[in-house]
Amino acid sequence: MLIFGSMAITLALSIPIFAVMGICAILALHNVKMDLITVPQNVFEALDSFALLAVPFYVLAGNLMKSGGISRRLIALAIALVGWIRGGVGAASVLTCMFFSTMSGSSSATTAAVGGTMIPAMEDKGYPKPFAAALVAVGGELGAIIPPSLPMVIYGLVANVSIGSLFIAGILPGIFVGLTLMLAVCAMAKLKNFDEVKRVSPREWLHGLGKAGGEAALALLMPVIILGGIYSGVFTATEASVVAVVYGLVIGAFVYKEIRPKDLVAIFNESAVMTGMVMLIVGFAALFGYALTVNRVPHYLGELIGHIASGPIVFLLLVNVTLFVIGTFMEALATILILGPILAPIAQTYGIDPVHFGIVMIINVATGMVTPPVAVNLTIASQISGVSMDAMTRPLLVFLTVLTLDALVISFVPALSLGLL
Repeated sequence: MLIFGSMAITLALSIPIFAVMGICAILALHNVKMDLITVPQNVFEALDSFALLAVPFYVLAGNLMKSGGISRRLIALAIALVGWIRGGVGAASVLTCMFFSTMSGSSSATTAAVGGTMIPAMEDKGYPKPFAAALVAVGGELGAIIPPSLPMVIYGLVANVSIGSLFIAGILPGIFVGLTLMLAVCAMAKLKNFDEVKRVSPREWLHGLGKAGGEAALALLMPVIILGGIYSGVFTATEASVVAVVYGLVIGAFVYKEIRPKDLVAIFNESAVMTGMVMLIVGFAALFGYALTVNRVPHYLGELIGHIASGPIVFLLLVNVTLFVIGTFMEALATILILGPILAPIAQTYGIDPVHFGIVMIINVATGMVTPPVAVNLTIASQISGVSMDAMTRPLLVFLTVLTLDALVISFVPALSLGLL
């Protein structure tokens, strides 16, 4: 009651999530008369990890892609692929998010990179602006599902699961979620009568696709290098993040020539700030998790779930509902850091593969990125489009329904996650 009561109060006061976890952890440790020297010790120990080196490099790689002209070429390719069908520009927005997700590792970076171009493009084709903004926010969550993914790095770290295996396992679920969102957009475009079809002949389509594909070829090669290198054992997931930075810098600066030396200061500054935010959450979430353990909260939660869940199906249903609710008021990485070490061992007692369970958690926390009030992607889309979060609520409900069904399918069809392993 002390822990979660103080969390509810601090969240209601709009205190940043890392500070919320720190305050609640200190109160919980004081409650059991622990020496508070454990506070800095736990925070620094959590950050002293080789796997966490991937975080700043994937963040930097995503910003290099955004500034190096890669996102613009991916948008052109997506429009060339599906822009000719009813709802094609909306579908192209989701497809661009899928492309960009294979490089950025971040849902917020994906939303920011795609939103600036695709929201005005959809508006020009007759999409209501709130619908366009909500779609980009939802599509941006693919940055957490499609590898390389920062949430996967964090989950692999706290649950002691191979990050490379999580990356491979995220490919089919990411494609599945992307395709269902594209189908939903096309259905909505037909029902609401916007984004009229522009007829093109097969020859014109192939010509446009070939031109756009040629310009985006080097960008599309990056995920092949990263995932191919990890899967073949050439480098680890952490080392792959460095490869991504080098590749993004070379392509953006020397091939596309859109990154100039003076641009690097802003790129490094933005990456440093974002990395600092992530690391604060990681450090204080680890402290919060330690405070929960000391107060035996995981033990009580495990007993409660054991009494309620009669088998893996009920357990997975409980996990989906719990993560959906928690995702409405807690940031994704914090959710993984706090609940990952608690739920992953329980999942194994039910015979659930740890990699599959990791993907289930990732899908659910990604959905939390678009569920108010704590909805990072909606906030970014709102800032880009000038549309309030309230105005996005109605179109968002359609996409949340799709995402909820997707999460259930991925939860109960393990082959989607484990088929490529």
